Order: sequence, then C-alpha cells, then structure tokens
Amino acid sequence: MEEQKNALVVFQDKGIRRIWHDNEWYFSVVDVVGALTESEDARKYWNKLSQRLREEESEVVTNCHQLKLPAEDGKKTKRN
Repeated sequence: MEEQKNALVVFQDKGIRRIWHDNEWYFSVVDVVGALTESEDARKYWNKLSQRLREEESEVVTNCHQLKLPAEDGKKTKRN
C-alpha cells in the first residue's frame, strides 16, 4: 500500500509526484505547472510566477508546505 501512496500520477503524459500525508494527497506544484504549461524548466516558471504574485500582493493560494518527494534519481528531496 505504501508504494501505491507514493506512485506517480500521469497527466497528459507527464509524471506528477504525490505523497499521502495526514490522510490527504499532496502533489508537486512544480510537476503540475510543468504538465500544464509544457515549460522547459517548470521550477523556474513556478518561481517566477510565485515572485510576480508576491509583487502584486496576491496570495499563491496557501502557504505551501514542503514535503519530501522522490526525485528523478530516487532520492527524496523537499519540493513544493
């Protein structure tokens, strides 16, 4: 069951990392942004978008908590 809880979700042929935490699913914001925008560097896209929202005094929706998600090399790293 634990393996299922950390399995990738596929959206438009893009892998989106997720983790089950406190009885809720959490998804990688960077992976979702990458799937929706087809950006070459989703992390830079997300950082720039987040920066612009802060400059406009807009909220990013919530204060995103960073959870350890599996990286491409299999290690778990903190990501949005």
